[in-house]
Amino acid sequence: MKLSIVVPALEEAAVITATLSALQPLRAQGHEVIVVDGNSRDATLLIARLLADRAFVGPPGRATQMNAGAARATGDVLLFLHADTLLPPVAPEAIQRALQRGAQWGRFDVAIRGKAWILRVVAFMMNVRSRLTGIATGDQAIFVTRAAFERAGGFPPIALMEDIALSTTLGRTAGAPACLRAKVATSGRRFETHGPWRTIFRMWRLRAAYALGADPARLVRHYR
Repeated sequence: MKLSIVVPALEEAAVITATLSALQPLRAQGHEVIVVDGNSRDATLLIARLLADRAFVGPPGRATQMNAGAARATGDVLLFLHADTLLPPVAPEAIQRALQRGAQWGRFDVAIRGKAWILRVVAFMMNVRSRLTGIATGDQAIFVTRAAFERAGGFPPIALMEDIALSTTLGRTAGAPACLRAKVATSGRRFETHGPWRTIFRMWRLRAAYALGADPARLVRHYR
C-alpha cells in the first residue's frame, strides 16, 4: 500500500513545519506528501517545497485544494491531513489493517492540543459522535481508497462542511468508516483564540445550520 497524504494549507507557516517534519519517516518508507497551497502570502509554500514530495498552488478553498492534491496523487490510499495536525507514526500500519478487514475509508481518533481541560472532553465527544453517526471530520484525518474516493466524486466544491458531505456520500457508496483508535493530534488554537465555550457553541450552531440546509458559503463567514 502506498499512502498519499494531502495537506491543504493557507498561511500556515507557523505550524506546517511541525506537521510535515512528522511525516518525513513515512516519506522514507515510500509514502508521499502533497501540499496544496491556497495562495498564501507567507512562507507556507516555501516550507512545503522543502518538506513535501509535491507542493503547488491550487484553487483556493479546502475542498478544491484537497481535490487538486488527490488528482496528482499516485498512492493507492488518500489521506487528508490538516496543516495543524500531527499524524501518528503508526498510521500506515493502522490503515493497512483496516483495509484488510474490508474497510474502504475511515478516520483516526483525535486529541486536541491545548491547556484547557475542556479540550479533552471535546475530543472525546468528537470521537464518540463519529462512531455513532459514521461521520468523520477533517480534524480526524480522513483516509479513503482511491477507488472509493473517485466513486464518491471527491469532495463537493463547497466552502464549509466538505468533510461531513464526503462522509455522508462515502457512507452510502463505500459502507461504514473504520474508526481507528490511534490518535492524530490537532491544534487547539481556535479554542484558545476565541475561547473554548464560544468556539464549541459556534461549531454546534454551524453544524445545525448546515443540517437544516443553510448555504455553506454563508456559513463560512461565521466560521472564520
